[in-house]
Amino acid sequence: MLKKVGFNSDDYGIEIARILASAGAGARPMPLVKDRAPDAGGRDAVARLENASACVRAGLHLYLGNWDDAHSIADSVENRTGYFWHAIVHRQEPDSANAGYWFRKAGKHPIFPELAAAADHAGYSNGREWDAFRFVDFCGRAIPDSAAEHLAQQVQLIEWQLLFDYSARGANC
Repeated sequence: MLKKVGFNSDDYGIEIARILASAGAGARPMPLVKDRAPDAGGRDAVARLENASACVRAGLHLYLGNWDDAHSIADSVENRTGYFWHAIVHRQEPDSANAGYWFRKAGKHPIFPELAAAADHAGYSNGREWDAFRFVDFCGRAIPDSAAEHLAQQVQLIEWQLLFDYSARGANC
């Protein structure tokens, strides 16, 4: 069961809410491995955002399946939140070694305590503290259309929601 983390796309303004509404309003699980063509309309809409930080734009592109755009933007951000987005992009590539590199650079992110609690509530026991490397391995081992894949997608959505909220609420990006 997915723990509600209080995500509401309307909290981020009408432009972001519109972008997210086109793809599940920030509540649709994303694939563990990039698997679809880029969303050209979403790409254009994100490009038109005037006051969105690089981290917000990276998160939106990732959610919309614009993997290359998310990667390019995350690669330009030199802080732990940008590194976290970059790590998720590489986890979805999938390139676990590169994801690990970026998670090491990100270090212990401020969303980790809430992420660990929400993931545990969803059925993914990660211990008392969030272990991003263990989650990379879990995602990499998940067999398509299995219970493990569905759980990993739910936890990944929680991760995305928390990191997007953190990014949108003034993270240094």
